[in-house]
Amino acid sequence: MEIHSSAKDELVESQQSLLQIKKNLGIVEIRTEHLSKVFGPVEALKALDLEVRKGSTFGFLGPNGAGKTTTVRILSGLLLPSDGTATVCGFDVHTQRDEIKAATGLLPETPGLYSKLSAVEFLEFIGALNDLSGEVVHRRIDRLLGIMGLEGRQDDLLESYSSGMKQKVLIASTLLHEPRLIFLDEPTSRLDPAASALVKELILAMAEETDTTFFICTHMTDLAEDVCDIIGILNEGQFAVLGSPQEIIDNAGARDLEAAYLKIVGSTVDRDSLLSWR
Repeated sequence: MEIHSSAKDELVESQQSLLQIKKNLGIVEIRTEHLSKVFGPVEALKALDLEVRKGSTFGFLGPNGAGKTTTVRILSGLLLPSDGTATVCGFDVHTQRDEIKAATGLLPETPGLYSKLSAVEFLEFIGALNDLSGEVVHRRIDRLLGIMGLEGRQDDLLESYSSGMKQKVLIASTLLHEPRLIFLDEPTSRLDPAASALVKELILAMAEETDTTFFICTHMTDLAEDVCDIIGILNEGQFAVLGSPQEIIDNAGARDLEAAYLKIVGSTVDRDSLLSWR
């Protein structure tokens, strides 16, 4: 039976996509072995072993002080570990930190903004730091600001922006140089529900269509449950659990990820004591 040429093209494209997916499944973008970090008497990370594969979205959860920010700082090339090894995008965290910074994007929880610059000027500055200029960077800036709903305000100074608008600019700055791996620390903080939904869809689209890998630190269990393939819950510097959202929920015997998280980290609320301070 003869196959129409357009059908053949679609079949070839589908087969190529499947081959690329299979290829990517074998690529490990983050690998840590016994990764540890000590700050004086405090052991912030304890022999952390982790693999994150290309094109996946990894959710990193845990209570305050669990070691999440320390892990991200090491993996993004900002901090040296005390012991153990790690590679990010094939680069060693001990000896190739500049290469890691060039290959990745980082949105920290408390980033800085130059408030006397406009959104466009700030993004042009970020582009220059990543060797982007001319038509390429301006096209990306225009499109990113449009996606973020900031058209019409792009030339206003950042000091006039709301906290949510600033967060949108920071997300745009993280994506601007098209990094192959992106670290996001609380990406939806300060965003309204519509903007949060937009960021979720953006993460999903980039992971699925461009094979971008995401490493997301968050306290928002609904965000992790919606967008993450694999979730690791860190507690006292080591993994308490590692698996897909549904696996974690099922193994904890919980109704959703938030309930599973509370069971795993041992957090309970004593309602009777909430007003004991009065």
